[in-house]
Parts: sequence; structure tokens; C-alpha cells
Amino acid sequence: MSGGQGAVHPVEAPPLQTERANLLLPRNRMKDLQGMPGTIGGLFLRFSQMFFAVLAFSVMATTSDFPSVTAFCYLVAAAGLQSLWSLALAIVDIYALLVGRCLQNYQVVSLFAMGDGVASTLTFAAACACAGITVLIHNDLGACDRNHCTEFETATAMAFISWFCALPSFLLNYWSLASR
Repeated sequence: MSGGQGAVHPVEAPPLQTERANLLLPRNRMKDLQGMPGTIGGLFLRFSQMFFAVLAFSVMATTSDFPSVTAFCYLVAAAGLQSLWSLALAIVDIYALLVGRCLQNYQVVSLFAMGDGVASTLTFAAACACAGITVLIHNDLGACDRNHCTEFETATAMAFISWFCALPSFLLNYWSLASR
């Protein structure tokens, strides 16, 4: 019986990584968090922002005496802007989800962060102004019987809820920009 002898083939050791070589390697990025653009959570936040902004807009715009107070007009304008911005970004999120596209481009995230920051700040400022006027009408003047206090309070609450839904979108986009 002629048995063959096993041959051992040496394997070369991988080269040592130096500190300089480690700096040149690309870093691994974290996965997309839910709530960031192009995710299901982000789409849910966009629809929530839009829904509550449209509610605030429609409730305030249906009252007959909202044009008499500047803060109420400001709420209508801010809620309209928030709803249009959220609708546009919801469409972009739907497109990204349908085609499997990543929205983590620097320019795209910058645009989203700036737009979310402006829209959410305007919505928050309008909600705060309306809350102040509503408290003035209700508590200090006691004129709720002549005004639409319930509608004003409802529209103000919807604007605050819209802002609460817009804030995570802004913070996640801003955090994504800052972590680059």
C-alpha cells in the first residue's frame, strides 16, 4: 500500500495593522434609526406632523374671528407651512421606501434638518403665542362666551402636538449631520 504523506502548506500571516493604516480605513456607520428620513418611523412622524398641523389649521381657520388676532393668523400660516413641508417629505420618504433608497446624503440631510428646524420653530412659536392669547381671553378677560375659546384651545393643542411630532425629526436629522 502506497500511502501518501500529508503535506503542510504554510499560510502567511496577515500584515500587521499600524496606527496610520487604521486611520485610513473607513469607519462603520450606525444603522438608520427609526425616525430618520427614509424609514418607516420617519414616515410615521411625517404623517403625524401633517395630520396635527392640518387639524390645527382647519380648526383655527373655521372660526369667524381668528383674523382679528395676529397670533391666530400666525398659527394658521405656521400650521399651513408645517403641513406642506411634512407632506413633501412624506412623499420623499414613501419614494425612498418603495425603491429602497438611502437618504443619508449630506446635502439631503442638511436640507431636511434646516427645513425641520425652521418649520418646527415656527409651529412652536405660533402655538406658544396662541396659548398666551387663549389664556388671556379665557382667564383674564373672561370673554369666552363671546369668543370661540374651545376652538382656539383645540387648535393650539393640535399645534403643540404637531410640534412634538416634528421635534424628533429635527433632532434625528441634526444628530445625523453632527455625527458625520
